[in-house]
Amino acid sequence: MDMPVIVKTYFDADRRNDADSLAELFSVDAVVKDEGARHKGLNAIRSWWVAAKERYQHVVEPIETTLADDQVSVRAKVSGKFPNSPATLVFSFTTKDDKIIALEVK
Repeated sequence: MDMPVIVKTYFDADRRNDADSLAELFSVDAVVKDEGARHKGLNAIRSWWVAAKERYQHVVEPIETTLADDQVSVRAKVSGKFPNSPATLVFSFTTKDDKIIALEVK
């Protein structure tokens, strides 16, 4: 599947359960939007990801990627301990200078 290295590295770190490597992919003032909440900055993003992994014990499998300038949308199958698992979610990344500056999961 064709996706930018920074996005592929995000999913690789997620698969390895590597919170530190995953957080390092974001810019210092990056924002993540997920489940109606907004998480800004590296510490908040790392905490969001760790809490989600603990709560849902999920695995993300990218299915399809759409690229448009600095926007990358990845449809992914997400399986875990939540109702109606697995679900197909869209991870919408905004990147700049080899960093993720925004991510919205919907």
